[in-house]
Amino acid sequence: MRFLLKVLAFVTLLLGFLITTESAPQSALITKLPGFSGTFPSKHYSGYVTIDKEHGKNLWYYFVESEMNPSKDPVVLWLNGGPGCSSMDGFVYEHGPFNFEPAKTNYSLPLLHLNPYSWSKVSNMIYLDSPVGVGFSYSKNESDYITGDMKTAVDSHAFLLKWFQMFPEFQSNPFYISGESYAGVYVPTLASEVVKGNKEGLKPALNLKGYLVGNGVADSMYDGNALVPFAHGMGLISDQLFENVTKACNGNFYDNVSPDCEEQMAKVSMDIDRLNIYNILEPCYHGTSLSAFDIKSLPSTLLQLGKTEKPLAVRKRMFGRAWPVRAPILPGIVPSWSQLLADVSVPCIDDRVATAWLNDPAIRKAIHAKEESEIGRWELCTGKLSFHHDAGSMISFHRNLTLSGYRALIYSGDHDMCVPFTGSEAWTHSLGYKVIDEWRAWISNDQVAGYTEGYANNLTFLTIKALNHNSLLKLEKWLPRHTVPEYKPREALDFYSRFLAGSKI
Repeated sequence: MRFLLKVLAFVTLLLGFLITTESAPQSALITKLPGFSGTFPSKHYSGYVTIDKEHGKNLWYYFVESEMNPSKDPVVLWLNGGPGCSSMDGFVYEHGPFNFEPAKTNYSLPLLHLNPYSWSKVSNMIYLDSPVGVGFSYSKNESDYITGDMKTAVDSHAFLLKWFQMFPEFQSNPFYISGESYAGVYVPTLASEVVKGNKEGLKPALNLKGYLVGNGVADSMYDGNALVPFAHGMGLISDQLFENVTKACNGNFYDNVSPDCEEQMAKVSMDIDRLNIYNILEPCYHGTSLSAFDIKSLPSTLLQLGKTEKPLAVRKRMFGRAWPVRAPILPGIVPSWSQLLADVSVPCIDDRVATAWLNDPAIRKAIHAKEESEIGRWELCTGKLSFHHDAGSMISFHRNLTLSGYRALIYSGDHDMCVPFTGSEAWTHSLGYKVIDEWRAWISNDQVAGYTEGYANNLTFLTIKALNHNSLLKLEKWLPRHTVPEYKPREALDFYSRFLAGSKI
């Protein structure tokens, strides 16, 4: 009798566990999306994970199962930067499962078509709005909007632990963390937090295998000193000016206050000031001069971001994708552009598609996001955070992670002047690892897509090159810059797939 009671108790416990683990994903399942008339190629889920019940602190996610083999394919977390920008940026404009066709009227939603270069072709994708206060994530205690690098990493780790409890069938899958721009800080700090949690025996153990960072900030010295060599190498400043500024600044271009250095740097700034800093090849929109603002420190390039012939998804604005603009990240408060600009209307800002789509009541209901009356409107980049850069240089994080056996891919669009590839290349080289794959071209679609160099300890650096002018008529009409998957989707999916598979790029 006692044995039967034990069996019954075990069965009851097992059933309870199965009900608990299955109920959350099923309640988060997305069955349809207004504007999309086709069939989802894989399952989609979205919703909230409460990481602090007392505060009512909730992080929102959108999960896309792999279109290939979800039970075996890697699970990849995607984080956009800012700090303070929603990862639905990546979903809508970069490598999400849909392409968005503009609405024909101001009163209709965009039409959705399947994206042939979605990263869900080869992996399970989690798009996370982090830190709390970004996108659809919210807290009932506004003190949670005072945050920083390390708190964001702790919160995102708490999210992951609970998410994998909700989706236990993915716990054994390889897990990667990815992101771009200021996520150059988010990614290695979160990866380090995951490693720490695994060592401490936190459950479930996360099967972290590696991480990817695109055009990511990393270190004030390397990022700050990257601009001048980039500008010279790209033919934006003369040989004579390069020699003069290098001599005057003694190779230190970003925090040198000597009068001679400042004079030469002013000349550099004058030469590049009218360029689109996020892609120096892209045409600029000259709408309003800097005199419209009462913020003298803002570069005029902010006002002249590129137009495009792409039917929809490429925005005319790029602020918020990265902090800083032509400056290194420094310890302390990192203001958002909306905080800097207050109520001033900035030309070239056009996120109407994502903003209209994600604020439509039917869409919010379909993706299980709180109503606007509860948490406010969705914004691509929020101004409600008080965010502190408190993690210091990322180089030590990268060194510890790679020496611990985790694979890393550091990639850069080679015409991005905001976080130039010259800085990323320099800091990866500074780790001192042995070069095991010498600098060479990598090939995609039978064409040179960029250049790569492989190091010991599973570290790879990669660039994505620009198309030439004539090839724009034959291939996709976008160029690689600060957000590579948005402008080079085919090539991005190519190197991404190879990296996850452990194949040679």
